[in-house]
Amino acid sequence: MNKKIVTFTFVLMTLVFSGVLKSSADVPASQKPEVEHLLEFIESTQCEFERNGKKYSGERASKHIKRKYKHFRDQISTTEEFIEYSGTKSTISGKDYLVYCDSEQPVTSKDWLMEELVLFREQSS
Repeated sequence: MNKKIVTFTFVLMTLVFSGVLKSSADVPASQKPEVEHLLEFIESTQCEFERNGKKYSGERASKHIKRKYKHFRDQISTTEEFIEYSGTKSTISGKDYLVYCDSEQPVTSKDWLMEELVLFREQSS
């Protein structure tokens, strides 16, 4: 095998495994506005998020979900997968996140976010 090809392959593999060159799977550009909207929606809500028995503001929930989105980005290829991987349940305990708005019964964050996604898509079309 050509020495240049071997060297190039070695350097490329080193960059991939070191994280410098990373697979950049993510939602397609056409769905980026949906993810951005949902993150802003979470951050600006007056509702509280319950995660593993503890309640958090929308701002704190948004920061947490952004971290999870960054972590799972390579596994996410749709807005629905963004919701599933980043905004529905604890990775550690497996418990669903709950959303408390005013005096209403809590709903799962998955249902809450999916409802908002449907509304956003209707308004965008």
